[in-house]
Amino acid sequence: MKDITQKQISANCAIDEQIKQLYQTAFPENEQIPWDDLVRLIGEMHLDFTAYYEDVQLIGFTIVYPRPSFNWYWYFAVKEELRGKGIGQQILNQLIEKYKGQSCILDMESPRQECANKEQRQRRHAFYLRNGFRDTNVYRCWDDLEMTIMMIGPGEFTLQDWDEIVGELRKYWTWD
Repeated sequence: MKDITQKQISANCAIDEQIKQLYQTAFPENEQIPWDDLVRLIGEMHLDFTAYYEDVQLIGFTIVYPRPSFNWYWYFAVKEELRGKGIGQQILNQLIEKYKGQSCILDMESPRQECANKEQRQRRHAFYLRNGFRDTNVYRCWDDLEMTIMMIGPGEFTLQDWDEIVGELRKYWTWD
């Protein structure tokens, strides 16, 4: 595999159509913040938006909401044709190293919910477990979608923590 390089994405740089297209195709529409709102939030919430490249080819991106008590891995995407080739593993390794020693959480579609993509969810869940994440036993529902919260790093994560971080997000953007 080639070396993966990183580029920090600011609100000014977020006009890259490749990144926007990957965002809009990698996540179900009901899990997306509208692109224009997301671009605004990059600056307002000081999001860590990183694009990953092999040579000049975009291969993926991550968006992390850095916080004092824990960091929220918001979005993690790899181009569809590159999945299953170890690239996601390399990107996650870089992300874990960047936030080493800090508590980080992510929310993902629950692998325990009956659905059409249950196998995909179980593979994704297993991927994070192999990489040091653990289940927090905190689950949230958005309409009919159950999300499970996973964590890496020291400490515990509770439903109260979830309500706090969602409350912070609502100061900048609401989805109701």
